[in-house]
Amino acid sequence: MNLKFCQATPDDIDEIVRLDSSAFEFPWTREDFLGSLKFGHSFLLLKEGQTLLGAAVYMQIFEQSELLTIAVDPNHQGKGYGKLLLNEVIARLAANRAEILFLEVRVSNHRALSLYKGLGFKEISRRKGYYPTHDGREDAIVMQKDLVNA
Repeated sequence: MNLKFCQATPDDIDEIVRLDSSAFEFPWTREDFLGSLKFGHSFLLLKEGQTLLGAAVYMQIFEQSELLTIAVDPNHQGKGYGKLLLNEVIARLAANRAEILFLEVRVSNHRALSLYKGLGFKEISRRKGYYPTHDGREDAIVMQKDLVNA
């Protein structure tokens, strides 16, 4: 297995959009990803050879950081790639002196919640009706991880 991490370029956007669309019922749009890239958010890709396995988008402002989105190709889920990708994001943020990492997750996304809790994220609040669903809205759980004492 030849796994590697790399930064995204505008040439990667179509592949990232494809991955995100296959992983989520309500994915980011192409414009969302392009805007995020233009705004200077960090894009971390996990590839095996030329195959995109996962992607994470995050940002840091001084000591605070936020995971904006993370996805693993459904054909490759359950193999630990999400954990590998998130651990790399955490390591890069910590190396860049980030102290706290925030994220939001759907209350129904039990797989992601399990991953985040296993990596030391703690629930700090909820956002009522944050995410769209097919028949209304769903709450988001806001979580944080202390990167200094991790």
